[in-house]
This record gives sequence, structure tokens and C-alpha cells, in this order.
Amino acid sequence: MARLPATPHHIACLGGGHGLFQTLLAARDLDSEKISAIVTVADDGGSSGRLRRELDLIPPGDLRMALAALADDGEQEGLWATTLQHRFGGTGALAGHAVGNLLIAGLTEVVGEMQEALDIVARLTRSHGRVYPVVEQPLDIEAEVAGLDEDPTVMRPVRGQVAVATTPGNVRRVRILPQAPAANPAALEALSRADFITLGPGSWFTSVIPHVLVPDIVDAINASSAPRVVVLNLSAEPGETHGFSAERHVQVLAQHAAGLHIDRIVVDSAAPLADTEKKYLQRAADSLGAAVVFAEVSAQDEDGGRRNLHDPAKLARVFGEIYRGEV
Repeated sequence: MARLPATPHHIACLGGGHGLFQTLLAARDLDSEKISAIVTVADDGGSSGRLRRELDLIPPGDLRMALAALADDGEQEGLWATTLQHRFGGTGALAGHAVGNLLIAGLTEVVGEMQEALDIVARLTRSHGRVYPVVEQPLDIEAEVAGLDEDPTVMRPVRGQVAVATTPGNVRRVRILPQAPAANPAALEALSRADFITLGPGSWFTSVIPHVLVPDIVDAINASSAPRVVVLNLSAEPGETHGFSAERHVQVLAQHAAGLHIDRIVVDSAAPLADTEKKYLQRAADSLGAAVVFAEVSAQDEDGGRRNLHDPAKLARVFGEIYRGEV
């Protein structure tokens, strides 16, 4: 029997925003030969939202961040990565726009296809992987939210990623519009060829769960023989997951992704969880067919305190251990 390589050859990472950024840095630390970033496309705020509304295109912000994470470390490529993330100041028409968003939008108009535009930017940065929109159209997020009326049982619809992420109410459920869209064929191809798949961390209702509301994506994950790993957030977020326990994060993922099969759920071992909480967390993971892996994955500040940020090197170590069947 052939010996399993020490690290995955091709890792596919699903998510968006800062959570996906850290996961992609971890994938680079693994020295995988191929990295595929499969990115949420529901952003409707800031620079991305403005370009989406004005040009009727897929919001580029999360895609830009993934490209920046995958850019080579050379001086020229590092300059490109910094420039992609740079935002214009001032109060004029360009204020708040990220250079990378404008570049992706402009290239899309020139070449006629966003995937080609993303690949061109990847070549400029000598990217360590490819970046794919999860679907080939902008998505909207609509949530059912409680706590916006005097009667706490009344549910109100809240629409838009920014509105859902910042709602003062309690998000119960989200949907994407249009419902059940076709997945990007290139993203499905990447999932079919990957030998390691990750989902999360990130804004749970607006960056992580939207992926599993695309039926083709769930089918592709389930069909894969690769280890399928969910990286849990380090803490609840103000707004959309305020007050959520680790167990609740897993429960809502399972509720939204009927039939999804996951192998491991990575939880930071530094999280203050009692033994009973760990037991309930594993019970929630059972609904996805997953085992919970407790490992130190949070970054530390200069004083040794726990930061609310995943450490790429620590994540990479855990990914390697899962891939080799050590945990």
C-alpha cells in the first residue's frame, strides 16, 4: 500500500473574509501544491456593495482578500498584495474603495468574465492557488430574526449581508436568494480533485453557511473521499451569533445543511469549555458524522494572551495531523 504523503497535494478551502484569509495562509504553510479558494459572493456593503450595485457584478471583496492571502512573498508580489488591499482615503467618489476591487471589476469588463479576471490577478501576484466564486452570480442573504419586536417570538425578515451581520436581533435561520443556485463548475471541479477540504471559520451566517445552501456544493463535499474539516470560530460575533456557544454553531450548520457529511470539527483547546459542554458539542457534531478535534489554534498577543484570530501555523499543523489520520 502506498504511503500517504505528509501533507495534502490539493486543499480546497470554502469561506470568506478574514476567516478564509487565515485558512489560506494555513494552506500555504502546508506547502500544498494546489490551493483552491471557494469564496462566498453575497457581500453588499462598502466598496464591494457599491461596485455590485453600480456594475451588476459579483461582489469582489472576499475574492480580493483570498487573492491577497495567496500572493507570493516576493518583493514584487508582496507589493501587489499590499496594493490589492489598499483603500483610498478622502471623501470623493473613490473614498473607501479597495484598489483590488476596482482592478477585478475593470478586468472583468475588459475580458468579459470574472473568473478570467481573477486568474489574471493571480498571475500578477504569482499566486499559490486559484480563487473561485462559489456561484457565478451575486447572492442575497435573507434572515429570519427574532427580538426586533416587543414580542420576542415574532420573526422578522432581514435582507442583505451587512444587515444580517449587524442586526440587534437574534438570527434564527438564513436563506440565499436566488434559492438553490447552480454552483460554479470550476469550484465543483476543484472540490472533486481536492484531497483535503475545509469550511470556515468566518461570519457564520453570512460567510460560512451560504456555501452549504448551494446544493451542488453539498453534493460535491459529500462525494469527496478527502478529509472534510470544519474550523469553528473562536468566539461568538457581535450581531449575528451573539451568545452562541460552540455547540450552537454546529447545530445551526447542521440545520441549514441537511445531509452534509463532515469528518472533523476543529475547536480551539484554549476555549473555556467544561466537560459537559464538550460532551454536548460532540453530540451536535454527531449529526454531521464528525468527530471534534480540540487543538490550540488561536493566535497569541505579545503578553501570551489568546487573540480572537486563528494562527495559520497552528492550523496548518492540525490540518496535517488530520490528513495523516493522527487525530
